[in-house]
Amino acid sequence: MERLLLYALALCLGPSRAQLCPPRCTCQNLSPSLAVLCARAGLLFVPGLLDRRTAELRLTDNFIAAVRRRDFANMTRLVHLTLSRNAIRQLVPFAFADLRGLRALHLNGNRLPAIGAQQLRGLPNLRHLILGNNQLQVVAPGAFDDFAGTLEDLDLSYNNLARLPWETIRRLSNVNSLSLDHNLITHVPQGVFADLHKLARLDMTSNRLKKIPPDPLFLHLPVYAKSKGSPLSSLVLSFGGNPLHCNCELLWLRRLAREDDLETCASPPELLGKYFWSVPEEEFVCQLPVITHHTGRLGVTEGQAATLRCRGAGDPEPVVHWLSPEGKLVANGSRTLAYENGSLEILVATVQDAGAFTCVASNAAGEASASVELQVSPLPQLANGTQPPVPGPSDILTSAKAGASGSTTPRDAGVLASELSASSALIRWVPPRPGPSVRMYQIQYNSSSDETLVYRMIPPPSRAFLVKDLAAGRAYDLCVLAVYDDGVTALTATRVVGCVQFTTEGEMAQCHALHTQFLGGTMIIIIGGIIVASVLVFIIILMIRYKVHSGHEGPKKAKVSNVYSQTNGGQPPASRAQDGADDRAREPNRVAPSKDCEKGLAGGWMEWTDGRMGGCVG
Repeated sequence: MERLLLYALALCLGPSRAQLCPPRCTCQNLSPSLAVLCARAGLLFVPGLLDRRTAELRLTDNFIAAVRRRDFANMTRLVHLTLSRNAIRQLVPFAFADLRGLRALHLNGNRLPAIGAQQLRGLPNLRHLILGNNQLQVVAPGAFDDFAGTLEDLDLSYNNLARLPWETIRRLSNVNSLSLDHNLITHVPQGVFADLHKLARLDMTSNRLKKIPPDPLFLHLPVYAKSKGSPLSSLVLSFGGNPLHCNCELLWLRRLAREDDLETCASPPELLGKYFWSVPEEEFVCQLPVITHHTGRLGVTEGQAATLRCRGAGDPEPVVHWLSPEGKLVANGSRTLAYENGSLEILVATVQDAGAFTCVASNAAGEASASVELQVSPLPQLANGTQPPVPGPSDILTSAKAGASGSTTPRDAGVLASELSASSALIRWVPPRPGPSVRMYQIQYNSSSDETLVYRMIPPPSRAFLVKDLAAGRAYDLCVLAVYDDGVTALTATRVVGCVQFTTEGEMAQCHALHTQFLGGTMIIIIGGIIVASVLVFIIILMIRYKVHSGHEGPKKAKVSNVYSQTNGGQPPASRAQDGADDRAREPNRVAPSKDCEKGLAGGWMEWTDGRMGGCVG
């Protein structure tokens, strides 16, 4: 009896258990886990009938275009997931959030354009991540944060990556293999691999690297070109297929003891095409920089912008930086911007900025310098006899927010924003009292969503300014600063007049105006359509009346055309007479012609409209 019950239970559970295997897939029951193999099954979506006990799922060579959040929900036992060679373009955020036990994820051979910060969340035990052969252009900085300490194998090869989240890669302390080959990488930060002590294979083949900076990891481990035959405690480094610039910056790499892997030099011209490892060390040379162009002397008026230009040449290309007349390094600030092309822009020039600035171009071989003279003409001095106040904590080198927080002037004190619209705001302020010798006012503002500062210089008599070109529906922080000469230190100082926060109007008003215009245009179109329809109806009526009128006239003409008359006692044509006789014979009830017709018009015959002869015609 017990055997019969067990047999019946097996029959009941068997079909339900079989239904958990998706159609066109093969399921292997490896108790207590399950392997589901759906390769080349023509699937357009991830199958919905998946056993939650599945430990391995292979969906290779299908046509899956997106991975949704519910596709792998509650599959906590999944260890190996393969989605290779599909058409995946979209990974929704937290698509793998329930796969806490997943160790290998294969997404190679798809069409992923980017990896965001949340698409790979929820994989704390991931060991192998294969993303090769996609269309990746961006990898977000926090994309690998959940498994940065456990990842052993990262494959980003054959993509379109020009930049990588190097700070995240720097934290892959457990990584053993790193494949970055066949991308568009142009720069590798120095020391980025220093903490990757377990790294055994680094492939940077076929990128756009002109140089590879020295890294402590390369100096501590023996470097080989191929993994075959290399010892365990070594590093296999591949960097062929890059346009290497063979100068003194790659001399450290040339001195490494490793076999030739047929890497070649792309520049300088005298080393073009030569094998990297065959070039003697003394030919890896650099050239001292030379200043090729610079501004000689520049004169501006106080409050205006001044642009100092400097350009250098050398091998490698030199980096340009600037020194102030006091000999201090000029960095990017609220009043100065240093560009990569060697230009220095002073947004608001003051009298104290006048002097000789020094342009310095430096590279690995040395440096060169040139002097640029800046002359600043002062504005007319306001002689009011008042003493200047104590200068604030900073001048216009600080941002508006920093100046506001460091000042004792409370927010909104002395500054008012009014007449707000979607793109402008009227700013009013009260001058500081006692009034110093104010040379100018400066307005600094920036959006809450954008830290870029915008400056406006205002003449000293002004007490209001209309700020334009603002974004609709955005919050702004704005500060008004008074620029004056400090009589104690003879330096230009600033004092915060006040700060204010305001939000521009949304686009509802613009939308209302557009809606009104749209309604007006719609009414014009409707009225025009009614007029056109009326004209068409009128034309159609005229055509119908014309056709009806023509239809009435047609039979009358037929009657006239079928009338034959004969006067002076003549006879009708023989054929017609014979036809008339036949008709009279067939129609005995024909109405005889009237007597008046017989008497007065005996000599005339008339043919009826149906072709029969009868009646009389005068």
